[in-house]
Amino acid sequence: MTSTYSVPEDAAGQRLDAWLTAQLDGVSRERVQLLLAQEKVLLEGKSPRASYRLRGGETVEVLGDPTPRPLKAFAEEIALKVVYEDEDLSVIDKPAGMMVHAGAGATESGTLVNALLHRYRTLSSTGGELRPGIVHRLDKQTSGLIIVARNDAAHARLAEMFSRRQIKKTYVALVHGALKQDRGTIDAPIARDLVRRTRMTTRREDGARHAVSHYTVLRRIRSRFGAFTLVSVRIETGRTHQIRVHLASIGHPVVGDKLYGAPARITDAFPRKKSDPDPGTLTLDRNFLHAAELEFVHPRTGKLLQLESPLPEELERFLHRVTAG
Repeated sequence: MTSTYSVPEDAAGQRLDAWLTAQLDGVSRERVQLLLAQEKVLLEGKSPRASYRLRGGETVEVLGDPTPRPLKAFAEEIALKVVYEDEDLSVIDKPAGMMVHAGAGATESGTLVNALLHRYRTLSSTGGELRPGIVHRLDKQTSGLIIVARNDAAHARLAEMFSRRQIKKTYVALVHGALKQDRGTIDAPIARDLVRRTRMTTRREDGARHAVSHYTVLRRIRSRFGAFTLVSVRIETGRTHQIRVHLASIGHPVVGDKLYGAPARITDAFPRKKSDPDPGTLTLDRNFLHAAELEFVHPRTGKLLQLESPLPEELERFLHRVTAG
């Protein structure tokens, strides 16, 4: 079935994919981009790019529905740092930059799931074909410990333990500025930001979900690059971007987290000569957020597992650079 749309003059300058998404009720921008990639959208009889800028007055035809290839995770030989493993579960030390699993519009290779399937062949099926074994997640640019279920029974029990807050997760973060208190609790519901959909926010009342984070100051740093605080954070809930949005909400974004207000470049407070080999700026191409500790009872044996992961080398180097200034 073909649907035809006329582009009004006031739409001039808009991207085609964005404009068409607004015309198709209940259809995501990713799906519109898929339509365009499959040449199921015609603009004046030709197949346009998603980034095409409308001029106003054009005719757009949509030729049926997109037919995406079903996503299914596949095995890929990728090195993994395994902290613990048995027949029921594994705990992996995930590096920053690795996605946990593929998703809409995301690459299907290079993920933690790809690596897990290569190592174990089979994992729990509860999460579906795209997320086998995945009980919880870490953001792409967050490193550290993540639990993986190797069978459905372990997955069900682990999911129940997460729901009942029986799994203790502690993170280490470096934030901008000096926290006033040595300890504190951030109890602020979290919801999707309606303006910037990639962000979460504590400023919405409707649709927000309960979220609690407890922080403890580990180290206060004053250097030529400004004030920083190294903190440990224990979370009671596991909302999307929880630690990042909570710390940003009290005015202390995680270093490197540009999405929530951290600067891309940290500038030396003291001007330096151009000939100085030290450029006088700091950059970090990831978030200074690391899942450092996990504590939980094994879902089958009842054995208490207490697992730790040290700060990755790139975070240690950054911390040394900050404290040396």
